[in-house]
Amino acid sequence: MSGGAPSAVLFACGMNAVRSPMAAAITHHLFPHTVYVASAGVREGEPDPFVTVVMDEIGIDLSEHQPHTFEDLADTSFDLVVSLAPEAHHRALELTRTMAFDAEYWPTEDPTLAEGSRDRKLEAYRRVRDTLLQRIKQRFAWQPPPSG
Repeated sequence: MSGGAPSAVLFACGMNAVRSPMAAAITHHLFPHTVYVASAGVREGEPDPFVTVVMDEIGIDLSEHQPHTFEDLADTSFDLVVSLAPEAHHRALELTRTMAFDAEYWPTEDPTLAEGSRDRKLEAYRRVRDTLLQRIKQRFAWQPPPSG
């Protein structure tokens, strides 16, 4: 798949608690009526309050997100699966044996590994959020809506 937005994309990471829900929410925000977006993890994690804080800062509400796994997906008809962690990419590559989609690996920092103060941890989450935002805009050729 070359540039431009897919019609259906799955973002995947280790526990569907931080990186993949952020990426899915950003993509849904940028392409609200043109791209079907979902997220999943290899394992089911727990909701992360830092995600809610940093996404609220850019006007995206993730407070209701409940982590889930690949097995929980109701629909698996994706054009593209973007893996944000090595274990998720291995799972995506396994799925390409029986399902037709493009798989891309975007190595993405795990902000849960940040140590130190609350502010230092929030900086790591913001860095991941901003990196995903720029990568999604670039990869899917996002154009701002015309003003008026």
